[in-house]
Amino acid sequence: MSGIKALLIGGGGREHALAWSIAQSPRIAEIVCAPGNGGIASIARCLPASQKDLDDLLRVVAAEQPDLTIVGPEVPLALGLVDELQRRSLPVFGPTRAAAALETSKSFAKRFMQRHAIPTAHYAVCTSEDEALAALELFHLPVVIKADGLQAGKGVLICETKREAEEAIGGLFSGTLLGAAEASLVVEEFLEGEEVSFLVLSDGRNVTPLVPAQDHKRIGEGDTGLNTGGMGVYSTDAILSPEMRDWILHHIAQPTVDGMAAEETPFVGVLFIGLMMTARGPMVLEFNTRFGDPETQAIVMRLNSDLLEGLTACVEGRLSETEFRWRPGASACVIAASAGYPGSYISGLPIDGLAEAAAIPGVQVFHAGTALLDGEYLTAGGRVLGVSAAGATLEAALSLAYEGIARVEFEGIYYRRDIGYRALRRTP
Repeated sequence: MSGIKALLIGGGGREHALAWSIAQSPRIAEIVCAPGNGGIASIARCLPASQKDLDDLLRVVAAEQPDLTIVGPEVPLALGLVDELQRRSLPVFGPTRAAAALETSKSFAKRFMQRHAIPTAHYAVCTSEDEALAALELFHLPVVIKADGLQAGKGVLICETKREAEEAIGGLFSGTLLGAAEASLVVEEFLEGEEVSFLVLSDGRNVTPLVPAQDHKRIGEGDTGLNTGGMGVYSTDAILSPEMRDWILHHIAQPTVDGMAAEETPFVGVLFIGLMMTARGPMVLEFNTRFGDPETQAIVMRLNSDLLEGLTACVEGRLSETEFRWRPGASACVIAASAGYPGSYISGLPIDGLAEAAAIPGVQVFHAGTALLDGEYLTAGGRVLGVSAAGATLEAALSLAYEGIARVEFEGIYYRRDIGYRALRRTP
């Protein structure tokens, strides 16, 4: 196949990074993005569409007739977009609705891991408040309470006291906490250690690892304050030793794909394994069934091969024939957020300095929450930009990313100044 027309579903920083990487493929003819954002519009034709409306997304696919559809966010996966496109014999990268249950249902994921001996925290799945309160007695504090379904990063609560846990359980089942009552939740052992994001591509049988990354989810420096969608990330080979990478690949990633195939829900797409590196070894915190955000922004900065070819190989069942090459060194992404994020914030503010930041060699500015109006970029989200860079060392990559973000201006701009601090602390 030559001259591929790719349709990318989504409109955040992850999708801008994917579009940027795909645009470098010699096989790409056109990129269409639905709905896209202000930055994506510079490399793709953006079309209005609701990521939460299956019929609207199918309308776009029918109108565009792409050679490959790539699903970025989790909601279209949960709606069954992949299933509908497969039913129409249209090539699509991403897991089916049943396979995406690894992300969309915490209880399914925990039970699946137990069935297939994949290391994870001890847990209890509870379908009533009384059952959850009884289960709580079996766990040491702190304890983790998780809503079962998708909650845009707001459904995981770390409770330091029994009272906090009881209030979280009551709030989830009553609906007062997240706006809708949960039918079930997971009470889970709290794990200590460092988190690592380990992503693999799968064609349903084989897995190929991407480079590891480490996200910074808290709003405040030193990992303090509220959880966010991610305030920054870095990637170096030093995050995991080659031996540990192979262990995770053969004891977690491959068994997950093998288990899904054995249960007749083959997993095709990208499997994001959120790990906690504990004293007992790597333990799975969660699965995501799509590329991470902002992990993707850092990962593509290190990719030295054709991403489009890799995604196509997954869909065509020939991933084992595809080799991924990676740049040595490091990469980093620092998120520029709106004032008030992850709470309420103001949109529609003009953004200056984008061209100056992008002019720095080695720097890429990926748009997350932006809009383009009459030739001017405006803020249009909580996480606005991901200023990303690659370098020979982590220090060099971070220095470039911070040099870039320092040239960007909008009212109330906020970013963490300590991305990568754990790794820097370990550097001799």
